Amino acid sequence: MSDSSVSTGSAGSTGTTGSTVLVLGSEPLPQLDRLAGRAEVVFADEQTLAGLLPTADVLLAWDFTSDAIRRSWPGHGPRPRWVHTASAGVDRLLCPALVADDTVVTNARGVFEQPIAEYVAGLVIAMAKDFHGSWELQRQRRWRHRETLRVAGTRAVVVGSGPIGRAIGSTLLALGVEIDLVGRRERTGDPEFGRVHDTGALNGLLPHADWVVCAAPLTAGTRGMFGAGAFALMPRRARFVNVARGPLVDETALVAALRERRIAAAALDVFEAEPLAADSPLWDVPHLIVSPHMSGDTLGWREVLAEQFQDNFDRWAAGEPLLNVVDKRLGYVPVQ
Repeated sequence: MSDSSVSTGSAGSTGTTGSTVLVLGSEPLPQLDRLAGRAEVVFADEQTLAGLLPTADVLLAWDFTSDAIRRSWPGHGPRPRWVHTASAGVDRLLCPALVADDTVVTNARGVFEQPIAEYVAGLVIAMAKDFHGSWELQRQRRWRHRETLRVAGTRAVVVGSGPIGRAIGSTLLALGVEIDLVGRRERTGDPEFGRVHDTGALNGLLPHADWVVCAAPLTAGTRGMFGAGAFALMPRRARFVNVARGPLVDETALVAALRERRIAAAALDVFEAEPLAADSPLWDVPHLIVSPHMSGDTLGWREVLAEQFQDNFDRWAAGEPLLNVVDKRLGYVPVQ
């Protein structure tokens, strides 16, 4: 078995006519036309999911913002043999019972990497060139010349060495940014970045960073990794970006760092609680860009997700290895 695929073996032998694909759905629901005549597609919501799980061969977590799978996964008895989530992260669905059983979990690796990388690059350029300041001065009809930052020659610490982190690093490299890529394990001889640092090296890298980009998976080991200590290590010129998961960041510590000007700016696309409440203090923090968990969502992304799932269903039906198999104990698809 490879890191990113696994053979379904005999489990895949029933992935033909008569199989049941259960979709935990939210509007707009996926179009799964290629499953017609091959499987019964049943839609569930958070209230009906638990009762339907024992009847399903495959579960598609289309609503990847829901915690219903984690709450409803059966500890014994019939259950889906394959779960696919239409997201890169799997933290919303993994629970002890699912981790312990033999159900295969796959994710949407390959869909969001470049859009997120482009989004991060856009944020870097926008902050370096003070686009927000230009828009505000335009609104005020004020002509005020300023000098802005040159992006080329700056240094970014990108935390997360999976496909999303690597795509971010590659895109910033094209802008002339020097990249320190941080992953779970140190690796040398990387063909693109030379060296991948382990997380133990992070504290030594932060004081030299112009940009700190969080693209790590949410696990027990990464939760809260960007707190007061991490922000204290960053230089005042540093700008912080989180496009991973909200709980990786102590939002109270970030607000304090921004209000006290201990870092220059930040951008959050993900939050501890989503959607962000209207009375959240984050809306009004100076030098903070807030976006509603949209960094990977480009026109047509839902159609791409549906096609990816159906491609993997073809493999499941034929008893072939599935793609993007998650190591459930690590919480992500391991890098090969």
